[in-house]
Amino acid sequence: MMMPLVAKAAPYAALVMDMRSGEVLYETNADTRLHPASLTKMMTLYITFQAIEAGEISLDSVVTVSANAASQPPSRLGLRTGQKIKLRYLIRAAAIKSGNDAASAIGDAIGGNEAAWAARMTATARALGMKNTTFRNANGLTTPGHLSSARDMTLLGRHLFYDFPQYYNLFSRRSADAGIKTVYSTNRRFLNAYEGADGIKTGYTSAAGFNLTASAKRGDQRIIATIFGGTSTAQRNAKMAELLDLGFKRAPHAAPVSRPSAPGLVAVNSRSGGVTRVLTAVKASPRPASRPGFATHDADAVALALAAAQAAPAPDTTAAVAEALTATASATSAAVDALAVSPRPMAAPNRAFAAVTQEQARVDQRQAQAPVESLEAEPEKTVLAAVDTTNTPDEDRFAGQEVQGDTDPGGPVFAQTTEPQPETAAMLNENDSKTVILAALNPPQADPTKKQRVVGRASSSGGRNWGVTLGLKNSEFQAQQALLKTAIMESDTLGDALRKVGRRTLGWEANYVGMTQTAATLACARLAARNIECGVVGP
Repeated sequence: MMMPLVAKAAPYAALVMDMRSGEVLYETNADTRLHPASLTKMMTLYITFQAIEAGEISLDSVVTVSANAASQPPSRLGLRTGQKIKLRYLIRAAAIKSGNDAASAIGDAIGGNEAAWAARMTATARALGMKNTTFRNANGLTTPGHLSSARDMTLLGRHLFYDFPQYYNLFSRRSADAGIKTVYSTNRRFLNAYEGADGIKTGYTSAAGFNLTASAKRGDQRIIATIFGGTSTAQRNAKMAELLDLGFKRAPHAAPVSRPSAPGLVAVNSRSGGVTRVLTAVKASPRPASRPGFATHDADAVALALAAAQAAPAPDTTAAVAEALTATASATSAAVDALAVSPRPMAAPNRAFAAVTQEQARVDQRQAQAPVESLEAEPEKTVLAAVDTTNTPDEDRFAGQEVQGDTDPGGPVFAQTTEPQPETAAMLNENDSKTVILAALNPPQADPTKKQRVVGRASSSGGRNWGVTLGLKNSEFQAQQALLKTAIMESDTLGDALRKVGRRTLGWEANYVGMTQTAATLACARLAARNIECGVVGP
């Protein structure tokens, strides 16, 4: 008989911070070095986002699963040695399900081996101002010397929020497609129960107890808090609710936004594990020169290649980089704070942070210096060498082991099940769109007086003979850019659509084609809610 898991008197620590200003509103044992458990994965994901932005790896890079990753105990995605899977799916599994094997696969793929990745994690922690943190692995399993503090994990969560807003909504997902299976959030119960909660990460080991870093927004206030050493999932969630309530009471309604400075990219020697340098801005683009006959039909390649041709030279000094980032932060701060409440799948009154246009412009410029890639979900899901997700002898070797990592609050803690819980099943029935990483949330409300226009023009087969038009643009480049940026903002509704630019008498028309009527209508409605003009194109 399976019994609920209860932590054995793990040390308790907590810190509450005003996300906007960084002011500490409450703390207890905040600098005590304790076991972070799966809060560790926040750092693995932070460095992964850094690497993607720097062009070191891409979301669609195919990762070969190492023996080290495949041998990790539960919680697991279910990876096998030698299996090939795209990075985007590993990110989702690590962030949402808290898969230990997925986190280790990411670390081994980017860092080369566990020791080098851990050294890079620790060096990045120092660059972020995390003074009491030392990492030994990518996933947070209990290891001698693998320690952090409530203050440090709160700082890390704040950096994830401000440094990577385009990825932050991942931490509010209740479920996601991880390639070989659908994964469900270990934090969905708290997200659904606490008003305004939108992230970010849970953690559990017997040595650590039940840990949680959580963020919530109410009105103009945004609070982030961390708990170490909870005695159960329910007790931890209740305590976190108390701390966030305390934060909202103590925080001023109007506070200046003081964005933390993003550190440079830390590189390490994969053999020795030693830190070799901190990368800031590159002096020359790593993009190879275009060859004759470059394929112009690829919308992503054309848009990003043209953007690279027009991009300004990268600054040569760290000071220049910091100045540029500060300018971008100032330009987007007002828009970020003014974002409205976003409707959520389970009608929970939560809010989330959105990646605004100005912030995306900064991302586009970084991508222009890296090999051409697409940031949106691929038209057809591709997982190489995917295996049956049912238990095999290799998987059965984990049976009976204590769960290390996050436990599912909706079911028995030892059961590693892929069956959706009732709340998740209801959510999937309501919204059948694919879950992807990049999806901007919190769109403004659409003007009810504006009606969608339906144009009878598209033609296809299999019921996908509808589309969405963004109208005429002055140049093919502008049309490509419009399609690329809207695909990033609404990739959950436009992920399966094909982007097509058509030459018209008065300009270039930007179109999404190959959609069902329902998908086209929904996509245009969501774009219209962002004040983006669009029209539904019928057969």
